[in-house]
Amino acid sequence: MREIEEKKIIEEVARLCIEANCILGEDVRSAIRSAIPQEESSLGKEILQTILNNAEVAEKEMLPICQDTGIAVVFVEMGEEVKIKGSLDSAINEGVRKGYKEGYLRKSVVSCPLRRKNTGDNTPAIIYTQIVPGDRLKIIVMPKGGGSENMSEVRMLTPAAGIEGVKRYVVDRVARSGANPCPPIIVGVGIGGTMEMCALQAKKALLRKIGSSHPDPFYDNLEKEWLREINNLGIGPQGFGGRTTALAVFISSFPCHIASLPVAVNINCHAARHKEVII
Repeated sequence: MREIEEKKIIEEVARLCIEANCILGEDVRSAIRSAIPQEESSLGKEILQTILNNAEVAEKEMLPICQDTGIAVVFVEMGEEVKIKGSLDSAINEGVRKGYKEGYLRKSVVSCPLRRKNTGDNTPAIIYTQIVPGDRLKIIVMPKGGGSENMSEVRMLTPAAGIEGVKRYVVDRVARSGANPCPPIIVGVGIGGTMEMCALQAKKALLRKIGSSHPDPFYDNLEKEWLREINNLGIGPQGFGGRTTALAVFISSFPCHIASLPVAVNINCHAARHKEVII
């Protein structure tokens, strides 16, 4: 059994919180660079270039890419042969607390959804833990902004809706979102499982790198088709019109009940922030 000290987890989570908020992934930058010559709107081109410039300044100065530094969503894959000396959840929350303080990141969490008092340290984090084989601990920190999260949704369709019904729902969800999630966006789609499982699948789908292909050609084709339809909506960069509404559609599926067809859409803005470490 391999032991991992709490202190190591705290330091790594704190670092990931700061880096995720200040350093935009190269896959996102590359997708935006590729979109500029394809964009029909001159204003859209200008906005896309401004997004790239902003990301460059943020990384150079280690400043947040966006004023909304998000709620900390943390995905953990914990090996069966790993023992934490202390509490895993406590260490992650302490890491979030430390990272948001030392990185001068905005604290965006309220302790009660109705009484709205800020916790002051961006905790508690939203933590999902999966037990996997091995002796390693993988931690992914995904700061999730409120603007894009608010445009996410779950719909319990019936099997009769079929592929066309799912596509109509996904495209319609993006159309109803308009400029609110700060396009260009990344669209995570969860299909199957139960209500809560498909929502989690949609969020985890956002962790894929832009430019990656779905391993199943069936879903790979759907992702490409739905991306074309979304970009034909004409919402464009920041909602000012154009063809670059989304940079990617990522689908994650899971087995489900014969009477069910749950579908979830989780939207990320262009600041698709996530960093990971394997300890």
